[in-house]
Amino acid sequence: MSTLSQRLFALPSPTFWPWTDRLGRFSWLKAIVFAALFIPGVWIVIQYTQGWLGPRTLTEMIHQTGDWAVRILMISLAITPLRYATQLPKLISARRMVGVASLAYLIWHVSLYFMDQQLDPIRIASEIILRIYLTIGFIALIGLIALGVTSFDSAIRRMGALAWGRLHKLVHGIAVLAVLHYFMQTKLDQFQPTLMLGSLIFLEGCRVLVWRRVKLGFVALAGLSVASAILTALGEAGWYAVATKVHGILVLYANLSLRMGLRPAWWILIAGLVFAVLGGVRLHLKQREKAQGLKPSLA
Repeated sequence: MSTLSQRLFALPSPTFWPWTDRLGRFSWLKAIVFAALFIPGVWIVIQYTQGWLGPRTLTEMIHQTGDWAVRILMISLAITPLRYATQLPKLISARRMVGVASLAYLIWHVSLYFMDQQLDPIRIASEIILRIYLTIGFIALIGLIALGVTSFDSAIRRMGALAWGRLHKLVHGIAVLAVLHYFMQTKLDQFQPTLMLGSLIFLEGCRVLVWRRVKLGFVALAGLSVASAILTALGEAGWYAVATKVHGILVLYANLSLRMGLRPAWWILIAGLVFAVLGGVRLHLKQREKAQGLKPSLA
């Protein structure tokens, strides 16, 4: 067939948008996720326009955009374990979008910081070099940019699936750097950084279970939840002991005492147990379906 004939009779290629699947069809899952990713940014803008950010408006915006960059990064890391626990493969279709959103919030965060430094390149460079928490954050930014610019199918074809997969495994190291940066730049209340630490511990634990071919059912995930909560409490106590010289035992006591509210370790335990229930129910349904499918052949 001639080139002209190929052009005349070729079917139109699907148009890809954030809310469409690989065949160009509308996806409710991707559409909902895409819309939800704008909510934190819209809320920050509303706070800015209404004057709700306090006297240090730019500083507060820097903090909020950074907070959401880390939170959304954790959500992106949660998609694969959630996919295994719920046996819903379609969840994976939203993972790349969430990862790119984390990068977008991080770029917003860094851009605001540059504005806070009057866009002075010498001042910015010296701050990044001299302040270790900024150095760590900058390394995480470079790593996330590398993942963002290679997050398209064309990059997979150019690099090859194996090399692409190796590169994108760096997201786990980037997440560690992001949480460390979060801890180091937060001066007083370490609640949110500790919550992110606990989330990272649980999510990486899920990956270890999958790697060891352990089914993500209720028992395995409940055990991981307890272990993650304990490590979260120990991590918070250790950080306060090193950074503020507060005795670690006092922090551990605060984690156990509900009179001071639910500390991050408790939230990690609760979230992990919800995750475990989802995994347990899905595994039970899958086993029941398998058993029902075998009944005719056993009769």
